[in-house]
Amino acid sequence: MKQNPFLTGRKIKSQKLRKNLKVVSLVQNYFQAYNSARLYEACQLLSEKMLNKKNNTTIGLTLAGAITPAGMSGLIVSLMEKGFIDFIIATGANLYHDTHFALNFPLYKGTWQIDDATLWKHGVVRIYDVFLTTDTLLNTDKFTQKILLEKSAPRGAISSSEFHNYIGKCLLKQSPNPEVSILAQAAKFNIPVYTSSPGDSTYGMDLANFNKAVNKEFERKGAIDLHINPNLDVLETAAIVMGAKKNGAILLGGGSPKNFYMQTQPYLWECLGIEKGGHDFFIQITTDSPVWGGLSGATPQEAVSWGKINPNELKNTVVVYSDITIAVPILFSYVLEKVKARKQKNLYIKKHKLLKDMEKAAKNKPVTWTADKLYERHKKI
Repeated sequence: MKQNPFLTGRKIKSQKLRKNLKVVSLVQNYFQAYNSARLYEACQLLSEKMLNKKNNTTIGLTLAGAITPAGMSGLIVSLMEKGFIDFIIATGANLYHDTHFALNFPLYKGTWQIDDATLWKHGVVRIYDVFLTTDTLLNTDKFTQKILLEKSAPRGAISSSEFHNYIGKCLLKQSPNPEVSILAQAAKFNIPVYTSSPGDSTYGMDLANFNKAVNKEFERKGAIDLHINPNLDVLETAAIVMGAKKNGAILLGGGSPKNFYMQTQPYLWECLGIEKGGHDFFIQITTDSPVWGGLSGATPQEAVSWGKINPNELKNTVVVYSDITIAVPILFSYVLEKVKARKQKNLYIKKHKLLKDMEKAAKNKPVTWTADKLYERHKKI
């Protein structure tokens, strides 16, 4: 008899747990159905295809939701050190809270069962069950404003990658604990870090202070005309994606960082006339649901209709419906156990060349421009 085509998958086994299980054995032998199976598939996709040296995939990581306050910066740094992450797009809040850990400003395990008016009276801020003091916020702001007043600080209109690279370099030199900081290690390994909403965080609030109409003291000290121009970020991220052999996304949460990464493909074909074909690999870990209006920027299937995902690569997409703080330690530990380190792509120091390459590719297309002129023009806005 012919084998039933629907019964070609792995047989599901009922097994007793063994002592001293490693993560790889746990995932491969016990994650067999529902979202544990999706997490198994994500582990396989990341380790066997996205990080396969033959594919030479450029991997972008996006961060949304309160990830770094939960102490997850170190997990992300572990992948950055191995060359497994090539660029990052995050909410400004995640990058701001990442800085607390570099500076050894404390965050504490708290509880959600509390009267927040009482916390306010005691100078405590709550992120669900994480507590931090207003002193942690104020001292982080003090550090930020101090380094932005230094002569080495950038001036004028800059990309968010330049802003974050400068903060990261300062953390490497001046902070007591830079080894667990995303920003510090991104500066060390030349990994560009972007934020899709520069004003929507305390870093955005700190930058607003540099407006001479708001802060006369800063004007007297010469620290004026410093702001992030999102246009530069659109150009840089699109150039990174265009220059990649293959593109892979690891999306922690959804929201604006997810779409900012995914929109790079529509920017190339819709605005520049460059048909890249869509992203090749896609892993998202989320608790969102598409029935409420798009799963924070669409399921992989829906993204195909926008030209964001290569329709021929839908088999290489996985959505894991899980709490990030549960799934990510498993996914990342699996990969660290299975995959050897890759060479760093050093995209931060290559970004202008990538822009020039995008300019060349855009010639004789529906929209023509020059990277030098457009980039410099935007920096003056």
